[in-house]
Amino acid sequence: MSDEDVYDIYAVHYGHHDRQSPENYIGGDAHDELQPLDYYVWAIVGPKGTYIVDTGFDEAMGRKRSRSVVRPIAEGLKAAGIRCDAVENVIVSHLHYDHTGNYDLFPRARYHLQDTEMAYATGRCMCHSFLKLPFEEEDVVAMVRKVFAGRVAFHDGADQIAPGITVHKIGGHSKGLQCVRVKTRRGHVVIASDASHLYNHFENGRVFPVTYSPAEVLEGYDTLRRLATSPAHIIPGHDPAVLKRYPAAAPGLENWVVRLDRDPSGG
Repeated sequence: MSDEDVYDIYAVHYGHHDRQSPENYIGGDAHDELQPLDYYVWAIVGPKGTYIVDTGFDEAMGRKRSRSVVRPIAEGLKAAGIRCDAVENVIVSHLHYDHTGNYDLFPRARYHLQDTEMAYATGRCMCHSFLKLPFEEEDVVAMVRKVFAGRVAFHDGADQIAPGITVHKIGGHSKGLQCVRVKTRRGHVVIASDASHLYNHFENGRVFPVTYSPAEVLEGYDTLRRLATSPAHIIPGHDPAVLKRYPAAAPGLENWVVRLDRDPSGG
């Protein structure tokens, strides 16, 4: 295995939301138990550079959406040895508020986005309250400005960002949602982002209520399995269990910054 296309992956925990399990599934949940969501951004680090996946939300947006910021994203990335002003590539899984805020945090970056997602977030579907609910106008406008500044690279379906890093359109949760497949020393890890919010979604065929197409969500689970070396290589976008299953990036970073290129504990 060449070191040129092998990467380390960090999950940086930045936000939290306490909620009951029926809120996390179409059709509710008979258990009706506490099942919180955690919020992450991800950093892919290798010899060819650093690639950030998603940009999260800030404290002002957290207050607006009744979510808490555990620690600012810049602090978590700094703890992983990453300077935001040095990042040259950001992969945006989709344009929901919790994945594309902090839009001035990476002043040098080029943003990678699916054609479909930009068309969706700026088109007729945003006339419907249910569909536009997870989008924020200023986040979308900020991305449009980046397009006009020549800072957005568009992708249509599956594409290579760099040797060892590919994006794959999933759709479902948002019309142009994409996941990211990364070559690591333990195999191909798939950062699902919101293609599966929780482990329970793809493991048991459940669907998160915020969705453009439940059918695409369910079909997307098969895509995640096909792309990943094993189901243990699929990283859901909002599951607190990620922080328990994967080792801290360094002593003192437990429950904050973890390494996804290392084997999970299974916990």
